[in-house]
Amino acid sequence: VPKITLHLILYKITRNNRSLIHLECYEHKQYRNGLKFCKQILGNPKFAEHGETLAMKGLTLNCLGKKEEAYDLVRRGLRNDLRSHVCWHVYGLLQRSDKKYDEAIKCYRNALKWDKDNLQILRDLSLLQIQMRDLEGYRETRYQLLQLRPAQRASWIGYAVAYHLLEDFEMAAKIVEEFRKTQQTSPDKVDYEYSELLLYQNQVLREAGLHKEALDHLNNYEKQICDKLAVEETRGELLLKLERPEEASEVYRRLQERNPENWAYYQGLEKALKPGSIEERQKIYEDSWVKFPKGLVPRRLPLSFLTGEKFRECLDSYLRMNFSKGCPPVFTTLKSLYTVKEKVTIIEELVVGYETCLKGCRMFSENDDGKEEPPTTLLWVQYFLAQHFDFIGQPNVALEYINAAIDSTPTLIELFLIKAKIYKHAGNIKEAARWMDEAQALDTADRFINSKCAKYMLKAGLIKEAEEMCSKFTREGTSAVENLNEMQCMWFQTECALAYKAMNKFGDALKKCHEIERHFVEITDDQFDFHTYCMRKMTLRSYVDLLKLEDVLRQHPFYYKAARTAIQIYLALHDKPLTDDSKESQADTENLTDKELKKLRNKQRRAQKKAQLEEEKKNAEKEKQLKNQKKKKEDDDEEIGGPKEELIPDKLAKPDNPLEEAVKFLIPLKNLVRNKIETHLLAFEIYFRKEKYLLMLQSIKRAVAIEPSNPWLHQCLVRFFKGVSESADLAEAVRTVLKQEISRLFGESNPQSFNKNYLSQHSNSIPHRMAAAKMMVYLEPSSDKMACEIATALDESLAGRSIQICTEVLEALHDGQLGEGQQKAAEAYRAACHKIYPYSLAFMPPGYQDNSTTISANGDLSAGEHDDMANEM
Repeated sequence: VPKITLHLILYKITRNNRSLIHLECYEHKQYRNGLKFCKQILGNPKFAEHGETLAMKGLTLNCLGKKEEAYDLVRRGLRNDLRSHVCWHVYGLLQRSDKKYDEAIKCYRNALKWDKDNLQILRDLSLLQIQMRDLEGYRETRYQLLQLRPAQRASWIGYAVAYHLLEDFEMAAKIVEEFRKTQQTSPDKVDYEYSELLLYQNQVLREAGLHKEALDHLNNYEKQICDKLAVEETRGELLLKLERPEEASEVYRRLQERNPENWAYYQGLEKALKPGSIEERQKIYEDSWVKFPKGLVPRRLPLSFLTGEKFRECLDSYLRMNFSKGCPPVFTTLKSLYTVKEKVTIIEELVVGYETCLKGCRMFSENDDGKEEPPTTLLWVQYFLAQHFDFIGQPNVALEYINAAIDSTPTLIELFLIKAKIYKHAGNIKEAARWMDEAQALDTADRFINSKCAKYMLKAGLIKEAEEMCSKFTREGTSAVENLNEMQCMWFQTECALAYKAMNKFGDALKKCHEIERHFVEITDDQFDFHTYCMRKMTLRSYVDLLKLEDVLRQHPFYYKAARTAIQIYLALHDKPLTDDSKESQADTENLTDKELKKLRNKQRRAQKKAQLEEEKKNAEKEKQLKNQKKKKEDDDEEIGGPKEELIPDKLAKPDNPLEEAVKFLIPLKNLVRNKIETHLLAFEIYFRKEKYLLMLQSIKRAVAIEPSNPWLHQCLVRFFKGVSESADLAEAVRTVLKQEISRLFGESNPQSFNKNYLSQHSNSIPHRMAAAKMMVYLEPSSDKMACEIATALDESLAGRSIQICTEVLEALHDGQLGEGQQKAAEAYRAACHKIYPYSLAFMPPGYQDNSTTISANGDLSAGEHDDMANEM
């Protein structure tokens, strides 16, 4: 071999070794060492543009947060070697790290053109396909992996799961069975992974509707399944579906013995025994009373179907057991019965009777056999009565009972918690926060009470105090808000968003909404790790449940609240964009006298000084946190990924296109929360402002299908009707469609007559009257007097009267939605509402709220006029 050729071969071997070492460094996250080997390879002029090495260097730099440099290197490497599967694979990994999954899939497919049997690329492709729910593509990729590695467990399981998710259950069951045959397991050996495989196979059979086969499978492999409870519960369900009631009843009786407090077992037993009458149904539970004399559930369930004297007897027995034991949740368990007036009356009569007798003779009834109850029984009866009267809307009576309970036992936290709830339901959230703080002070180590107190403070607009309350349980060294965001504490963030929105701090509110949105993105991304983990650990039932949950993740109430709040704020910002504060303040000061101006300047200086001190304090905290973060970075210089874009409230409050931002939050709701009318009404509000008539029509048609008489929907319909009739620039085809749908939806020639008919149909409901009154003024501003009379009616005969509805009417009067210059009517309405709801802050006399209860930074309470109000109570 010529000398020069030998040198070249030796160099290539050395270069390939360095490439392999670099790859090993990348896999072990030794990124600095990996870069050194890259430098050695690329340092040779002959291999300075070696595509695969450039790509790997880019991938390593991406892991160190140098994203732009990484993309440049990977693209350069790809240009130099377009036929390299390594370059395409690396480019796909880079796209995947940026969550550009569709682009990453394209890169992997290109990589497979040059190396179609590469296991690692196929695995990575399958992960992205299941992440993006490309189930057909996932099935094909898993089939390729099965052909290449038929001996691997994950190959079989992945292929079976693909068919399962595509709802081809029979094929999935066959694949699992073929794989199961290859598993050699002793019947006596405890093997949790094999047990999970059997349970998954049984689940697939059940979902395929093969109930007999599923039952046989369960009976055959029962000894090898570790989860005995799941076996029994599944057997009970299958026997019911196969209409074998006698065997099913035996199974559910065994389950009852195992856990007599599980509601599902009693319901299963009912389905098995099929009682033909109320008496037979009650007999099932009476037998359980004998069998489980201390059981509460068998005494609670009959209350749902019994009536009259039988209900009274059963309730009497149930309540006595609970009050004697001292069970705080008894009211919560009975709350579902409050939809039936007759039952509410019986509950009240019984418990009020208990209270009277316990005060007089320390027994539930004078006819009892002489056994006296302990003093705590009266306490729990009063506790129940306070919740009862609060629930039926009698706060005065509720406060009497809870105050009596507090006087007798002033150290019981639950009593203060209920008192806070009573004030919250009565409309005085500031007083509620004060009493919740009192409850929290009794046990500062209780995280539940701490969280409740923080939540009430946020509802009262005391954001700083709520943050300090939460800081008692957050990590030291970081601010409570940052730590709560890091922990994805979404109840706190949703309440914060609502509090900031109520204070018109739209930027801060939007920041919280976007933080919640980021949490849901993170939760979606977090499933990535489970695609391989669950295959390896055989937790297949949980894995399938996880995938189904992720598909509907944004149905969660936290996301819905955040999205709704964000949409409402963006709509408000579109209607009235925020302007420069300095211009506004300059315009305001022009009309002030010298004395008033001087007073204002002093106030502004004080506020500026206070804000400056707070800013300095905040900057000091930030500096400290940055130092900690820097130190952490230095300790772990192999840190992955770069920083996220910072959410700046001022920037968020001044979006370029508020409606487009609102649509981003709306799309998941339209896809996943179609059953809520609010989703479609929020959609209408966005499209109304964008003048998209066909999308408006789509929204109101979906809303009409859910609740045709909804007051908000009525307002949308009238505005839509008027908008279509007045719009001149509609295309002829669109106008034809709209006219046809309007005649079908409204059946009226004009919006005025439609509104009039709606009012006559719903004249006995305050929310509907208010909606019709608003539209009356919207269509004819001169009808404001009549509209005001319609909306402000407060007769007891009218339905739907509540603090919230009355507050909305008052706001409509102030905002001019019921006509301009309604200040006198607003004050008269406020006074009338104050008589009905004396505790509600919304209807307090002018000036009261300025002096109401506040909570200082250290949690101490300073009260203004609330003391006088407390005396009046």
